[in-house]
Amino acid sequence: MQAEKFSYDNQIVKQFMIAALVFAAVGMLVGLIIAIQLYLPDLNLGIPYTSFGRLRPLHTNAVIFAFVGNIIFAGVYYSLQRVVKARMWNDKLSQFHFWGWQFIILSAAVTLLLGITTSKEYAELEWPIDIMIAIVWLAFGANMFGTIIKRREKHMYVAVWFYIATFVTITVLHVVNSLELPVSLFKSYSLYAGVQDALVQWWYGHNAVAFFLTTPYLGLMYYFLPKAANRPVYSYRLSILHFWALIFLYIWAGPHHLLYSALPDWAQSLGTVFSIMLIAPSWGGMLNGLLTLRGAWDRVRDNPVLKFMVVAVTAYGMATFEGPMLSLKSVNAISHFTDWTIAHVHVGALGWNGMLSFGILYWLVPKMWGTELYSKKSANFHFWISTLGIVFYAVPMYWSGVAQALMWKQFTQLGVLQYPNFLETTLQIIPMYIIRSFGGLLYFSGLLLMFHNLLMTAKNGKFIKDEETEAVPYDREADKLQRGLIHRWLEKRPVKFALLSAVVILIGGLVEIVPTFLIKSNIPTIAAVKPYSPLELQGRDIYIREGCVSCHSQLIRPFRSETERYGEYSKAGEYVYDHPFLWGSKRTGPDLMREGGKYSNLWHYLHLEDPRQMSPGSIMPRYAWLLENQLDTTTTASKIKAMRTLGVPYENGYENFANRDLSKQAALITEDLRKSGAPAEADKEIIALIAYLQRLGTDIKVNKAGGK
Repeated sequence: MQAEKFSYDNQIVKQFMIAALVFAAVGMLVGLIIAIQLYLPDLNLGIPYTSFGRLRPLHTNAVIFAFVGNIIFAGVYYSLQRVVKARMWNDKLSQFHFWGWQFIILSAAVTLLLGITTSKEYAELEWPIDIMIAIVWLAFGANMFGTIIKRREKHMYVAVWFYIATFVTITVLHVVNSLELPVSLFKSYSLYAGVQDALVQWWYGHNAVAFFLTTPYLGLMYYFLPKAANRPVYSYRLSILHFWALIFLYIWAGPHHLLYSALPDWAQSLGTVFSIMLIAPSWGGMLNGLLTLRGAWDRVRDNPVLKFMVVAVTAYGMATFEGPMLSLKSVNAISHFTDWTIAHVHVGALGWNGMLSFGILYWLVPKMWGTELYSKKSANFHFWISTLGIVFYAVPMYWSGVAQALMWKQFTQLGVLQYPNFLETTLQIIPMYIIRSFGGLLYFSGLLLMFHNLLMTAKNGKFIKDEETEAVPYDREADKLQRGLIHRWLEKRPVKFALLSAVVILIGGLVEIVPTFLIKSNIPTIAAVKPYSPLELQGRDIYIREGCVSCHSQLIRPFRSETERYGEYSKAGEYVYDHPFLWGSKRTGPDLMREGGKYSNLWHYLHLEDPRQMSPGSIMPRYAWLLENQLDTTTTASKIKAMRTLGVPYENGYENFANRDLSKQAALITEDLRKSGAPAEADKEIIALIAYLQRLGTDIKVNKAGGK
């Protein structure tokens, strides 16, 4: 057959690269700011839009979906066209994908700063944006599959397998976890409650890491690492084992985020078992990447691109060994809720995602502009300060994480907590936070250095918008007569490949989630647990809006150290009316599960106004605006109706007089505050938040806990 001439679309790759660089700067700068806020709380500036609780989800979303997301799309659009030897199926769909994704990112930035959030980690965006994500993601998938189907190459290269699995799995995860009942244009409640919501969220949360931060990057590794090294992939057979074992095992591991929680033990055990098994395929991928460089190690010394990629793959191996170790209950008992988890996450994010992204950018820009890299010395310097930045970031967080765990669990010879005041632990680890922020500054400085290097590289060359090439068409009729291995057969059939991938990833999700919903004994109810009052419900939504769940957990584990400090351990039945759940994943402040009745209304009022007047040395932001903001009671009726639709037993018609009960409870709290000398007003948001805090953990009898 005669070769056909066509061109690759580099314009879409350029657009996604530029967007990635812009949002990398934004996301990392916000990360640096919140790192400093942890030891300089006045940097919160006393206004809502710059408080830690609102900036933290902005940082995670900007880095994950804006920086990493745009790098993924740039890499996929570049590599996919070349491995299938075809231009993208539809250029207009490519542009719709690009502009739609950037609009989603900007919408996320605005809404998160305004406190419009679901509070679910990595899924904080409200329902209108969730719908936009689904539409844009499906457009990307249609364009990708259209391109694969019209390919000129007979087999789908290994990178394409990972792209397909990413699309299929993220589609399922996003839809299932985003099922919510809208209350208004910018407010919704999760369809799930309590334990069930926690299971679905961390099934999503863990696999968002697996299938957004890992599988597409493995696809990029399989394309760009061999290209940069000018070597073939080490083992085709190992790549097959790596791929199928990884996508099957990963989906089961979510419950390891919920060890020692109110989640049924069988689900926790499944999460642990499959997490341990994940070491094998994860390290299979790492070794396949590193062994691709066999015979080319002398080039690594002189090639900054390969340096970045080697450290990235090594960081992937470290993170995917540590993850299974953290899923062991004995290790998790120490690591969970501490800075150890933060260190673990950032080894993956800064090392695996960040360093591979930098390597890809340093390789791509000279190729697309038809020139040489402007400065190898600058790129090498970027490599070293980024590597040092990771070390200065991660090591202090491991140190502070272990210090936190040991101090929280320490008892005196008399059998009482040695550090009953949570703040004692916080003050001890402040130096670690300072060192961590220095590491972040090094890493961010390297990013700025790369900006200059890539800009000068582009200036020295000329952008190749449509890269001309030619290839022989794929003769499908002739290929039908050929026989081969089963996997070779599958590699020619992208739709069947995608369907099989869907089956493989659905098995684990169905086995873990369905029984938790259908078997009532998994979530035993407690008769004493009642729905939140209207004022408490409004206060809970303020708690969510201000991002309090970023720093406070509401989950007491069955450890003596925790029951002595906080009170009776948490029961599954206590969360049946919590839409969404608020268990948290990090204790920068103490657990609040049994907060109700521990302190007076005045204490909470003054603590929210300025935490340091009640807890000298506290790093908590001030929430003085809550004393001024008027509580919006026009939403009470719609919230009560939505909760009743979700199964919360408010009586029919209660929404018609719910504000009457709200006003009565607010008046009681306000009267108590005024008797204590506080200039409280009944219609302010702080009254609702105090009502919620005073309700926490009071439905059941609890043991008396020690101080904070």
